[in-house]
Amino acid sequence: MKTILRSGRSKGFRPVGAALLVAGLFLTGCGEKTSAPTQRPVVSGVTVASLAPTVVDEFYEAAGTVKAAQVSDVASRTMGPVTSLMVREGDPVEKGQLLLTLDDADLLQKVKAAEAAHREAAKAMEAARQGRELADVTYERYKRMYDQKAISRQEMDQFETQRQVALLEQERLQEAVSRAAAALAEARILLGFARVTSPVKGRVTEKRTEVGSMAVPGMPLLRVESTTAFQAELPIDESLSGDLHIGTPVTVTIDALDKRYTGRIAEVLPAVDPLSRSFLIKVPLAGPGLRSGLYAKVRIARGKREALLAPRAAIVEKGQLTGLYTVDGQGLVTYRLVRTGKSYDGQLEILSGLKPGDRIIVDGVLKAVDGGLVAPAGR
Repeated sequence: MKTILRSGRSKGFRPVGAALLVAGLFLTGCGEKTSAPTQRPVVSGVTVASLAPTVVDEFYEAAGTVKAAQVSDVASRTMGPVTSLMVREGDPVEKGQLLLTLDDADLLQKVKAAEAAHREAAKAMEAARQGRELADVTYERYKRMYDQKAISRQEMDQFETQRQVALLEQERLQEAVSRAAAALAEARILLGFARVTSPVKGRVTEKRTEVGSMAVPGMPLLRVESTTAFQAELPIDESLSGDLHIGTPVTVTIDALDKRYTGRIAEVLPAVDPLSRSFLIKVPLAGPGLRSGLYAKVRIARGKREALLAPRAAIVEKGQLTGLYTVDGQGLVTYRLVRTGKSYDGQLEILSGLKPGDRIIVDGVLKAVDGGLVAPAGR
């Protein structure tokens, strides 16, 4: 019986020892797998530079609109229906070019009446001239007779009076001719008002009438904007109202044309808008491609300061995120979120997210990988 018990215990302990041995080997193998090093991608072909504070020009920025320097609302100076319209919106026009005509039937009749009155006055004037010449000849004849004592003094006075009356009549009719000529010129000017011409060289930007519509003096019919001169109109914060004046240098940028203009303020409107708390400045612009309505940005120098700048090419945008690739002392690449500010000649100001001395990838950013290792020089 004892022998059977020993044999049973021996058989019972063997399976347990084998299980413990297998478990130990499994745990040992798991420990070796978790401690294996992670392989990081190697980044090559990039340029790394350190950030350092840079002295930059402090400036004020504002946005505005390009407008024609001269905008003319073309209206008629007489009443009448529009009989013809020679232009459409968008058409280029020259100074003095005919834009539209009005019914001029009544004005033509006024011109004819004025011409007849002028002819009548001219004939009367001619008759008065001849009458004066006759009076002069008669006076000279009787004066010789008076000198010879052939006529009395009373008769001589009568001829002198007739001569003076003839002179006054000629002067009166001369004034009548002048009035008739002025009336004729006025009638012709009024007739010219039936032909509406462009006051400037430019482009028709708005049409407010059609053939058959009644034109009323002072009511705009067309709008013509000059194409030879433009200006940027920009609202400026009221805090600068005492600092800006005519002649202040500014820089105007038009992104649509990818152009930058250097100019000076030509006009400052001192009144401050109570809604926007801003006042308006105007900067003349010249160059090809300019047209009304373009978006413009202005920069006004305000002194010097230090800023942390990064090349625009180094900025990496991922969706709504803006950041740069930084490189630490061990060459580890990390994508760092930043907040950017103003632009300075191809560089952006870094407002937060980086500090002086941080190393960033400035060239080859497309090869950079977040979490990668920058390859040593020469690799």
